Amino acid sequence: MNYRIPSPPPSLEELAKRQQNVVTASQLRARGVPGRIVTEHCRRGGPWQRLLPRVYLLQSGEPTPEQRMWAALLYAAQNGREEGRREGAVITGAAALALYGFATVPRLPAVTGVDVLVPRQRRLKDAGEVRIRRTGRELEARSVHGLACAPVARAVADALLEWTAQPAAAAPLRAVLREAVSRPESRCTVRELVTELAECGLADEPRVRAALDELLASERDFTIAELGRLVSGWPLPAALRSPELRMRGGTYIAVPDLYWPERGVAVEVDSELRCVSEGEAAWVRGGQHRMEYLGIRVVYVSGARLAADPQAVGEELREAYRAGGTDVVELLAI
Repeated sequence: MNYRIPSPPPSLEELAKRQQNVVTASQLRARGVPGRIVTEHCRRGGPWQRLLPRVYLLQSGEPTPEQRMWAALLYAAQNGREEGRREGAVITGAAALALYGFATVPRLPAVTGVDVLVPRQRRLKDAGEVRIRRTGRELEARSVHGLACAPVARAVADALLEWTAQPAAAAPLRAVLREAVSRPESRCTVRELVTELAECGLADEPRVRAALDELLASERDFTIAELGRLVSGWPLPAALRSPELRMRGGTYIAVPDLYWPERGVAVEVDSELRCVSEGEAAWVRGGQHRMEYLGIRVVYVSGARLAADPQAVGEELREAYRAGGTDVVELLAI
């Protein structure tokens, strides 16, 4: 039988080095530092200073921006799941985006407030420059320079919540959304952004909705253009681009991204990126169902799959074109 021998907790010196000289009162107490020593060391002119309630900097002088981030995180994580660990809180909002290295937000030294996300049941108040945000979902964390940060999509949503609360602020909404999905290290998809913005009620805010619609359209246009370029290299005739399909009597059917009327074959590219609300999603699905009901063969293509395996997408389209639709009702392509 294998026994796991627990490793001893790090010494105060090791802990201070790991947390950039920022520690909590409970961490000091667990390492044998009595409260009176902490009080004496934090007096005017002393070697330590109190940054936030029960959070101390083991040096004199101004804290660095990174030390301010550590102080905010440790303050919010106290009495979390396990002492010495930080799953009880994550940095979010503009501070997290600055840590991620976003070029479209102020750099870390200019960040004046730190938003920290904690579980909804935590009893915690704002303190100093720390603003507490709560969530009913399980916290997700990404380690950035050793600090626990919210995933990019959540950090963007919380930053936009702050900016949209200030109508006069010239918030870089479009630039931040574009950067979130374009930075390879962000690992953030458009769908994740839409989900987070809808979750926090921002998807219908006019400024955010305009920026989001622009981003969604840009993503789809890029993928459709790439698909059109590849189709021209495959042995397939040119397809109609985004035609409006109607019955002879004028009844609207759908607007597929590509359509071969001679074969009754339509292509839908990342159709979920047309939709922010469930109502819009239902409208798009309705058009797809109507095309299939009328005999059109509908091929669904995702941008991710197209980028990963264009050959497989090409083979699927060629096979669909060869097979064609089934008893297709005659339609007008406007």
